[in-house]
Amino acid sequence: MTETTTTGDDLAALAAETASQLAAATDLRAWDAVRVGTLGKSGRLTALLKGLGAVPPEQRKERGAALNQLKARLEGEIESRRLALEKAALDARLAAERLDVTLPPRPHPPAGAEAGGIHPISRTFEELMALFGAQGFKVAEGPDIESDWLNFSALNIPDHHPARQDHDTFYLPAGPDGRRPVLRTHTSPVQARTMLSQEPPIRVIVPGRTWRADHDATHSPMFHQVEGLVIDRGITLGHLKGCLIDFLRAFFGISNLPVRFRASYFPFTEPSMEVDIGWNRKTGQLGAGGDWLEILGSGMVHPKVLANCGIDPREWQGFAFGMGIERITMLKHGMPDLRPFYESDMRWLRHWASDPLSPPSLAEGV
Repeated sequence: MTETTTTGDDLAALAAETASQLAAATDLRAWDAVRVGTLGKSGRLTALLKGLGAVPPEQRKERGAALNQLKARLEGEIESRRLALEKAALDARLAAERLDVTLPPRPHPPAGAEAGGIHPISRTFEELMALFGAQGFKVAEGPDIESDWLNFSALNIPDHHPARQDHDTFYLPAGPDGRRPVLRTHTSPVQARTMLSQEPPIRVIVPGRTWRADHDATHSPMFHQVEGLVIDRGITLGHLKGCLIDFLRAFFGISNLPVRFRASYFPFTEPSMEVDIGWNRKTGQLGAGGDWLEILGSGMVHPKVLANCGIDPREWQGFAFGMGIERITMLKHGMPDLRPFYESDMRWLRHWASDPLSPPSLAEGV
């Protein structure tokens, strides 16, 4: 046995040499060469461990302990160096691939430059909330994905109704109960949610997105509705008519706008009425001519709907109404086609946008 083997100088030299090689390794490929040369199958430390059997028995225990300690030490140093090199490589890659995804600051536009505007749909939302808010209505909201029960059954819509068919409604995959949720076809489920969660009296409007399988110049698969609900004691058709006449005349800015209530049928109201406004079929002018244009549906809340939502119809009565926001926006501004609402054409938006610094008010008009 040589002196270096006996004294362990060879182990100290191996440790120092490995540390020097690790410090000199500047990438993972060089690091891996040091690791394999030290701890690999043919590595220097592995060779010393394999030669432990040739050490005299009286020195073998001490020699084995020293080798195991050195192995643990070198494994720790090698792993630490790997982590440091990986971090350095990641930092270098992030620095090289850095991309500023933020928008540059918007400079103040020069005098006369076009400023931003409010989309016509958003503007109509604001006008609806201002007008109905003055009548004491609050805004209620709900999810866009609804259960079949809230979207149809709670509202007294029978199983055979066409609205429950796939050609009219967007269904989602069935849940654990076997029923398929739907993209709500109207905002009426929020009326049901409100009646289930609040005690009467209730006075809310429900603006929001709705979906139906239809698409042409006057229909879109996704569109917006606003519905209203009033529940109280002693509510009559007179309250419904007064509420809607005041709203329509204020919204269209025509103080003597003709309004007609025409008998109709909806599963969730009884009696039900279509609401028409006067217009000129040839010119499209509202409030003029002898023609009528259907604009919304309304009626007294059906007693079954009240009962389904936990309200006693013998004590409480109410009325409800609903209209398409795109439809009344098109009529108010003389827009011929529904589709540009969603095409993001900047020319169209600049033409129809509203001043963002001039919100609707009852004093100045909507």
